[in-house]
Amino acid sequence: MRVVRFFSLLLGLALTAAGCAPQPVAYMSYPSPAVTGPSHGIDSVVYGTGGPYVPPPATAAAYRPPQYPPPVAVAPAVMAPAPVAPAPLMPAAMVAPRYVPAAPPPPLAAAPPPAGFAFAPVTSPGEYTLDSGDRLRIVVFGQEGLTNAYAVDASGFIDMPLIGPVLARGATTEELAGRISAKLRDGFIREPHVAVEIEAYRPFFILGEVTYPGQYPYVANMTAETAVAIAGGFTPRAFRRNLIVNRTINGHAMRMTVPVTFPLRPGDTVNVTERWF
Repeated sequence: MRVVRFFSLLLGLALTAAGCAPQPVAYMSYPSPAVTGPSHGIDSVVYGTGGPYVPPPATAAAYRPPQYPPPVAVAPAVMAPAPVAPAPLMPAAMVAPRYVPAAPPPPLAAAPPPAGFAFAPVTSPGEYTLDSGDRLRIVVFGQEGLTNAYAVDASGFIDMPLIGPVLARGATTEELAGRISAKLRDGFIREPHVAVEIEAYRPFFILGEVTYPGQYPYVANMTAETAVAIAGGFTPRAFRRNLIVNRTINGHAMRMTVPVTFPLRPGDTVNVTERWF
C-alpha cells in the first residue's frame, strides 16, 4: 500500500506542476461491494484526506439541475365564439333565379345585288310554256300525214298541213293540242285526237364570268348552278352568291336576281357578274 501511495503522490505532484491538477471528484466507488470503511476516493489518495463513505445516488434523476423559476402550468384560454348575425332574407327570385333563354340571332340579310342591277320577284317555275326554238312531236291519231315533228319558228308559230300556222308561243303542250284540234274539227276531221310532246327544248344562254360563255342545249331540271357547270365553271373574278336571270314571262321580259339553286327554263339567259372585292 505504501508503494501505491507513493506513486499516487508522484502523479499528483506531476499534474500540479503541469497546471492540470484534477478537480475533486464527488464520488468513486469500487466494483467490489466488500470494500467498506473509510473513503477510498482519488481525493483521499492524492491529498491524504479521509472520510466516511457516501454511496452514489440511486438514480440519474438526482443529477438534473433545478429549474429557475419552476414551470407553472397555465390553462389554455377558452374564447367564446363571436356572435353571428342572421342572414338577411332574400327574395325568391334571387334565391332561385329563373332561366331566361337568350334571344335568337337575327336572320342573315340577303346579299345585295351587284351595282347596276335591281331585284325582281322570283316566281315559281310553274308549267312550261312554248316559245321559239322548241321542237315538238305532234301526233294526230289516225292521220299519218299530220303526225310529224314541228319546230316553233321565230314568230312563235308552227306550220302544219291542212290547217296552216298555229300559234305556239306562250302556250303549254295541252293548250297547243287544243288549238290544233279546234282547227282540224273546223271542216277537216270530225273527232280529232291530238297529242303534243316536247322533242327538244330551246337552248339557254349564259354570259359573264364563266369559262365558256355561249349557247347550250337545255337539260331537264336544270338549275343556275348546273348551267355554270356546263359553261366550264366560274372564273376567279366571278360573283358566286347571286346570278342574274333574264326570262320572258307572258311576252314580257323580266330580270331577276336569283341564287345558284334557282331552277332555269329553256330560253333563259344567265348572267354571271363580276365581284367588286
